[in-house]
Amino acid sequence: MKKWQIPFLLLLIAGTAFIIRRHNASSVVPFQAEEGYIFGTIYHAKYQYATSLHEEILQELNTVDASLSMFNPQSCISRINRGEDIPADSLITTLFRQASAISEATDGAFDITVAPLVNAWGFGIKHDALPDSATVDSLRALVGWQRVRLQDGRLQRDDSRMIFDFSAIAKGFGADCVAQLFERRGIDSYMIEIGGEIVCHGTNPQGEQWKIGINKPNEENDAAAPDLQAILHFSDCAMATSGNYRNYFVHDSIRYAHTINPKSGYPVQRSILSSTVLAPTCAMADGFATAFMVMGMEGALQTLQAHPELKAYLIYVDDTGKMQTWHSPELDIE
Repeated sequence: MKKWQIPFLLLLIAGTAFIIRRHNASSVVPFQAEEGYIFGTIYHAKYQYATSLHEEILQELNTVDASLSMFNPQSCISRINRGEDIPADSLITTLFRQASAISEATDGAFDITVAPLVNAWGFGIKHDALPDSATVDSLRALVGWQRVRLQDGRLQRDDSRMIFDFSAIAKGFGADCVAQLFERRGIDSYMIEIGGEIVCHGTNPQGEQWKIGINKPNEENDAAAPDLQAILHFSDCAMATSGNYRNYFVHDSIRYAHTINPKSGYPVQRSILSSTVLAPTCAMADGFATAFMVMGMEGALQTLQAHPELKAYLIYVDDTGKMQTWHSPELDIE
């Protein structure tokens, strides 16, 4: 053997040993599977670890709930909305900054102050009466992401009647928090899903990329056995989907979707039926998926071009009324 061949041989041996160690580790360490109920929905987790971390997962999620839940009267955000003079906790501080960045990137299509309008249309607080134009106009004065800020550790607002609502991004943020728990534990392969918002890392139990389905935008689609539009193969990123095809109501033959345009004050009447976004974090994916529903195809595509860290799978209706799809070319789709 020539001397110059020795380093290559050593490299080959080292690489083979590394692959064998990873194979042996993956064959010995089992995948745990957990599920439960949080944020008004179901969560699922799969992760490769020797023992169950169910209690720690619950602790992470309950911490998020105690900070950000609009339905928990003792949560930090509920107390701030009631006017209590308390500092924003670390989770609110982190998520407020992320939400503000998304609002700026989407020209306000994503807005954490939209709750008064959501409630008026009966999607936050259930009621039968629809708001008239005067009511919508008056409530628009209480909406605007640029009218709130984080100052001296506290959330400040221009009008005390304004409401901070992180509901459109909290599930994704919760998934991020559990993912961070897994990272702290040194877990390389995991999937955490909360109500359809997902973070995946490493490989699935079969040693392949994670496979996540996108439902067809049909209100009759069975959630237990859904009819899939596509299956995405990905890892080491997050995914969130927003759609108007299930959460809506019909009044006087007019269909009102649950996504509210913060600028107009009215439910969205855009062509996008389902917006799936892949991003570095699930909070980011969650926020942009919601924003794209408001922005429509043109605005969504412009935003995607300006933000290469984002990928998307969009289902929309074209000018002829036919359902179409568009996806970022980098996506691995089955």
